[in-house]
Amino acid sequence: MSDYDRIASAMAYLVERAIDQPSLEEIAAHVHLSPYHFQRLFCRWAGTTPKRFLQVLTLERGKGLLNNSRSLLDVSHELGLSGSSRLHDHFVQLEAVTPGEYKNRGKDVQIEYGVHPTPLGPMFVAVTLRGVCR
Repeated sequence: MSDYDRIASAMAYLVERAIDQPSLEEIAAHVHLSPYHFQRLFCRWAGTTPKRFLQVLTLERGKGLLNNSRSLLDVSHELGLSGSSRLHDHFVQLEAVTPGEYKNRGKDVQIEYGVHPTPLGPMFVAVTLRGVCR
């Protein structure tokens, strides 16, 4: 099995089992690698860690559930998280807003933005008081 195939298989495994919040060891075992080797290989091919990839999958599913007017605790449990504080952490780390702010469509959230030059061309950056949101 090629490295590409292993990472594709690991990503599919994460998508299918995101609700179970699989550990690094479980994912690595699925593709027959040690956790250490798998972590390095995944980062090289995916450009992010397996943990961050799983957090993004979890957050995107959580957004859909929140859009359906579900409570934060119900959404957290349906996502396989230990509690609403974990969902809060995912939102703040990845979107720089709280789940409540997201659910309220950003009402009263101050976002500052600008376009900045980079070696690869102009980049749009938006920030809240909690960090970069786009």
